[in-house]
Amino acid sequence: MSVDDSGPTFVRGNDRLNRLLAKPEIAAGVAEVEAEAREMDRIYAENLAMIRRAGDLTQVEVAERLGVGQAVVSRLEHRSDMLLSTLASYLHATGAQQPRIVVLLNGMEVELDLDQFREPKPA
Repeated sequence: MSVDDSGPTFVRGNDRLNRLLAKPEIAAGVAEVEAEAREMDRIYAENLAMIRRAGDLTQVEVAERLGVGQAVVSRLEHRSDMLLSTLASYLHATGAQQPRIVVLLNGMEVELDLDQFREPKPA
């Protein structure tokens, strides 16, 4: 938004973005970040699918255990962000036992038990 004699006016951000992207060094930097994000998404999706395959399960079988359709499992495996409760339910559906996240903090391992985040099964 900008202000002139007639008051505030809307300024399209797309125009400014397009001018910046016209600069080769900026466009190259953006392309690099986008490529890195796509690779991280691919690795993330592959890791979830790898867990499912380790349980010798198909997406359809995991979907049945979760009470959803196969397309939902496919979307979960390709999501870039997920709630801990959703991750815990997915892991449980694959047969994973004692799912947890372990981080190193100030030289100490801190463990987060994902079972505490599982969504309760509908009655």
